[in-house]
Amino acid sequence: METRRDERLNKLAQALKRTDKLHLKEAAQLLGVSEMTIRRDLSEPASQVVLLGGYVVSDPKSHVGHYFVSDQHGHNAARKRRLAQAAAALIRENDTVFFDCGTTLPYVIDAIPDTLPFTAICCAMNTFLALKEKPACSVILSGGEFHADNAVFTPVGNHSILDDLCPALAFISAAGVDLQQGATCYNLNELAMKHHAMLRARERVLVADSSKYGKVLPARISALHRFERLVSDSAPDDALSAWLTEQAIALHLP
Repeated sequence: METRRDERLNKLAQALKRTDKLHLKEAAQLLGVSEMTIRRDLSEPASQVVLLGGYVVSDPKSHVGHYFVSDQHGHNAARKRRLAQAAAALIRENDTVFFDCGTTLPYVIDAIPDTLPFTAICCAMNTFLALKEKPACSVILSGGEFHADNAVFTPVGNHSILDDLCPALAFISAAGVDLQQGATCYNLNELAMKHHAMLRARERVLVADSSKYGKVLPARISALHRFERLVSDSAPDDALSAWLTEQAIALHLP
């Protein structure tokens, strides 16, 4: 027997066949219920749809073989927390810092002291939500088209907010780190912002937990020699460690 919750979820699933996402407020208006009711519906298991960064989207687990930020958030959480302290320690008072998309950077942001004044540039919803909790941080969110799978905004048109800024650091998140293929990620739509941030930043910091060593994903971010620093939770194998030393790329570990 279909419950009221089932009925609401079915209506949302049908609505998402016509669009890739619904803002929480829009979903509440569509169903004639409160936003809290929608949150409660989606917090229970066996839901066809999920809540991602204030948007209702189709359940990522129904999309096999693709990266969804909501599905990856808890993966390797202990490793991400460990490397976060080393990454956060690189930020100095009044720095301007670019924070990439993905699930690792929110852990880095959480590790930044609340009293540290800095300016943050970001292009992803989950990163923005973490940054806005830092009371001494001034946040600049790069707008554009929203992609619900990896919660990233991509610029519309030729202008990007990074055209007007010169960050001291760019934290670039990778899902694969390989000596031959370099730093790679899942989604092609992330590359433009990553490349632009690397071009504008004084120092480029590759952020990847140790589970990413030796992996190669479809979208190539860059060769490893373009980074000044690598932050991880443990050292890579001997070959990569020796190469980093030869290239004078600093390795930052907890």
